[in-house]
Amino acid sequence: MLTEDTLRGVMVPVVTPFDRSGELDIQSFEELIRRLVSKGIHGLIVNGTIGESPVLESREFEILIAAARQAIAATRAIPLIVGTGASNTSATVRRTEHAKSLGADAALVAAPDYHFPSQQAVIRHFQALAEADLPIILCDPPHRAGVSLDLETVQVIMGMEHVIGLKEGTGSIKRMFRVARSMSKPVLCGEDELFFASLCCGAKGGILASANLDSEQFVQVYELFRAGKIDDSNQLFRQLLPLVQFLFSEPTPAPLKWLLTQRGYIRSERLRLPMTAISCEAGRKTRPFQGSM
Repeated sequence: MLTEDTLRGVMVPVVTPFDRSGELDIQSFEELIRRLVSKGIHGLIVNGTIGESPVLESREFEILIAAARQAIAATRAIPLIVGTGASNTSATVRRTEHAKSLGADAALVAAPDYHFPSQQAVIRHFQALAEADLPIILCDPPHRAGVSLDLETVQVIMGMEHVIGLKEGTGSIKRMFRVARSMSKPVLCGEDELFFASLCCGAKGGILASANLDSEQFVQVYELFRAGKIDDSNQLFRQLLPLVQFLFSEPTPAPLKWLLTQRGYIRSERLRLPMTAISCEAGRKTRPFQGSM
């Protein structure tokens, strides 16, 4: 299982490829994972929002975890993290227990969406996850969960024994600085554009959707920074910024799936409603990024 001592580096929330009829494309999924693992990433997230978790069925949840485990085993051992959040606590606990039984090394969980729970309710939600007996990474994306966590709430949750770290996704570098400096457990950047700045603030790595592409370069940004080559790390990240900005220019993961398809890493850019493909205008902007680095 993943621990707070090993939670670091570039973690990639992988997309979920569908074929043109909208069914899972497991061959593309496995090939993409093997490619990502071979590029030196430090962890893989399955069933995250980039993986379109809200539109996946229970049987697909199981299929994806099993396929990810097999693809990782065929390449090299890295942690498998599974998004297990649901809109109610009991369902989140059950899904987290299920993920553990399927071989997950940790779970990535945000505050339950839709309900706009109080700070105390969010704390109780994460307390209940101790039942699942699987390491938990707190995810704090207020733009997705619909609730902003107070710093005090984050500190309480991070103090729980079963919680091993935080994905900081508020988009505020000031917030990143505060949490990274005040927490004894690792904090990971959850906003791709702030990756280098977050490392400077004390982040131990990042959960980066952009690293589905040019994975080696994102890993190198981290490794250069860790080696004390700060200017080299910054210069390389600046080269990656146009790609990052394009990938978030329209609702994710549409631009990412489009570009993965253009590079031949998956066979179709198909998404499931309510997500739709990128606009024609955005498609025209992909030309500088279509060649792999």
